[in-house]
Amino acid sequence: MSVTSKEGILRVLRAFNPWWVSGTVNPILCPDYKRFAYYEAMKRLESEDIRRTVVMTGTRRVGKTTIQYQMIDALIKQGVSPQRIVFVSLDHPMLKLAEFNEILESYHENIYANQDAYYFFDEVQYATDWSGWLKTIYDTQPETKVVATGSASPALIRGSTESGAGRWTIIQVPTLSFYEYCALIGLPDLQLDANLKPSLLLKMTQQERGQIMNKLLAVQNHFTRYLQVGGFPELALASNDILAEQVMREDVVDKVLKRDLPALYNIRNATELERIFLYLCNVSSEIVAIDTMTKELNGVSRQTAQNYIEYLASANLIYLSYPVELGGKKILKAKPKIYISDAAIRNAVLMDSEILSNPVEMGRMVETAVYKHVAAFYYQKATRVGYYRGGNKNKEIDIVVDYPNIAHILIEVKYREQAPIHDDDAIVEHSEKAISSIIVTKRADDFGEHLSGSGKKLLRIPAFAFLYLLGHAEKNGYRGIS
Repeated sequence: MSVTSKEGILRVLRAFNPWWVSGTVNPILCPDYKRFAYYEAMKRLESEDIRRTVVMTGTRRVGKTTIQYQMIDALIKQGVSPQRIVFVSLDHPMLKLAEFNEILESYHENIYANQDAYYFFDEVQYATDWSGWLKTIYDTQPETKVVATGSASPALIRGSTESGAGRWTIIQVPTLSFYEYCALIGLPDLQLDANLKPSLLLKMTQQERGQIMNKLLAVQNHFTRYLQVGGFPELALASNDILAEQVMREDVVDKVLKRDLPALYNIRNATELERIFLYLCNVSSEIVAIDTMTKELNGVSRQTAQNYIEYLASANLIYLSYPVELGGKKILKAKPKIYISDAAIRNAVLMDSEILSNPVEMGRMVETAVYKHVAAFYYQKATRVGYYRGGNKNKEIDIVVDYPNIAHILIEVKYREQAPIHDDDAIVEHSEKAISSIIVTKRADDFGEHLSGSGKKLLRIPAFAFLYLLGHAEKNGYRGIS
């Protein structure tokens, strides 16, 4: 019997869809806590006005499959027949080899004959001509609704542009925000005003800011562990942090570098890919020059380095932050800053036991976390999140949210005991035309208004408080800092 016979496919589908018999989703597969992306996906799925295929993208272990199970559970509880719902893991060896039509025919011929079904495709990029099939399903089965996930963002986005224009909605699922981490591990909600957002702190008195900071102190002691392992739901709940880091190396990093990316991009030498990723872990939050990188990685060509950086970004393991223009000066050479997509990944790879006591390394970790939060927060906006370097003294602003034809949001990370900002610093120089200028500090008592010599007002706020408030704002549907 062929390994991809309909009988064999059906056996695999039955194993992945136990609710066809039990009528319920195993509670272990769908925990009570729900990511923000769950609500975004359900909103798109249930929309009566605009029909879209929902495509979620994010790195391994970030919770995409769990969100699918939670959506299936919600549909069944809403009264949808369990047989109308099929979950297809295209990462499974048999289903990866099968054709889309074989899988769907096995399902419809044996489980549910009608076309008004709910298809949940997991790791869809492993299927042959997946984008063409999603287009075909959308065009020929108007009563069918589709939710797909994938770990290769550019492949999914490219497919959306080529086959899914007007048909797909891409939802990015980043690693846990600090706010989500606190909720996941069971910390009580701080009962903050639903309309509270970071920039509003500048409009308050110091006493009012102090009252808010007193509430936020309840989460401060959890911030360091969040930086270590907290970006991944399963690992955040682990009782053994050393084992959690080992699992992250094996399941998040090794499988992506040694299996996923070589399979997707026909990489013959995975060792070079690993070397490049290790190099990037060491320089996370720095501007990376390809020529310098290839010189230090003796034997790696410039083209290989450029390709592999793109592949790592496609697997959601790194962010590329490009320079943005301030003051009307055109930037000629666009060297990116590169951030590991979660500080916890970097820690798991470097395995540096002294990283938490090294102020330079802690600064890298926090800037990485801040960039990730801001980039994830703004992904649905027509914005770029980059950095600025320029002026007479070639000074830098760590993170710039670039609104087209609108003023920018400027963020400088100063995670140190003393975090001075001088009047000739770039963030002060450009703050007059910015929507908000924010200095992210370390100490819990280092918060409030920063008044420059020229009278410009900037906000000083500790990293744990800033990141928590971003998540709080996202929870309440707000999509901007100002």
